[in-house]
Amino acid sequence: WDTAGQERFRTITSSYYRGAHGIIIVYDVTDQESFNNVKQWLSEIDRYASDNVNKLLVGNKCDLADNRAVSYDTAKAFADEIGIPFMETSA
Repeated sequence: WDTAGQERFRTITSSYYRGAHGIIIVYDVTDQESFNNVKQWLSEIDRYASDNVNKLLVGNKCDLADNRAVSYDTAKAFADEIGIPFMETSA
């Protein structure tokens, strides 16, 4: 499933978590607020997904280095702290 990150879609996304084998949480490296929202998304995942669901944190738009708001090291440290893999990409 590919869900929108906006608040108005949160009520429908909870049903997507049930039965999922893996969930990719994507934030925009040029938008601090999108990274701040990752904790809320992880809370939703913990609430609705199975305990053993695979999670991956992905920072998108890493090619926009001049506009970066979230450093690689900050996101990597956060992912390490909660025990999930992390990578950056440009899509």
